[in-house]
Amino acid sequence: MIKTPAEIAIITQGGRRLAYIRDQLLKQVVVGAVPLDIDALAQKLITEAGGKPSFMTVNGYKWATCISVNDGVVHGIPPKIPLAAGDRVGVDVGLLYQGFHTDTSWSVYLDGPDEQRNQQVRQFLQVGEVALKKAIQIASPGNRVGHISQTIQQEVEQAGYSVVKSLVGHGVGRALHEPPQIPGILTRPLIKTPQLQDRMVLAIEVIYNMGRPEIVYANDDGWTLATADGSISGLFEQTIVITESGPIVLT
Repeated sequence: MIKTPAEIAIITQGGRRLAYIRDQLLKQVVVGAVPLDIDALAQKLITEAGGKPSFMTVNGYKWATCISVNDGVVHGIPPKIPLAAGDRVGVDVGLLYQGFHTDTSWSVYLDGPDEQRNQQVRQFLQVGEVALKKAIQIASPGNRVGHISQTIQQEVEQAGYSVVKSLVGHGVGRALHEPPQIPGILTRPLIKTPQLQDRMVLAIEVIYNMGRPEIVYANDDGWTLATADGSISGLFEQTIVITESGPIVLT
């Protein structure tokens, strides 16, 4: 899935718009905020940006965002329950702009009364940020998808946490999910994983749990995935383009 320079120019414009939208949404993640209202703001901002919500192109999904709270891992339908002190909140949003998708997500924490827990969760989230940053840095032509997977796995597991094995990052472009899949763990010999090439556009995701890696459907909505053991989850994602001079974060 190699993009042309003209396609990358469009994706870059979309990524810039999506980064702004994500940052505006994260500003709304405060105690008392209703995630469904944050989703409404996302729809408004995406329309104003001249795009469409990527997630609404997924059959059966009716929201512009996925918002996951505490043990929610991914694909969380934005709830109507106000956010509370002590909540970990993940906001995932995608933008379809002039025929091309970009995808990004970020997790934040709302301080609660238990200072020890506050420190634990903030440390947990910092590990995810660092893992994503290092995974992006290694995404260069000649390296492989396995280098990204290995980097994420090492950062997360060395800190005592677990990578969700059944969910992956992915290529992105005319489709929201394109090859190659980018696992957060090394599932086969590194040399047998796809080689990274100039002008690949990837959505690299760090999806990990404070406890065990297993996930389950949290309820009967058919979408929301949560940790099987009830532990806190974290999600960090950026869309990047690989270039000969190094990776460029588009979102």
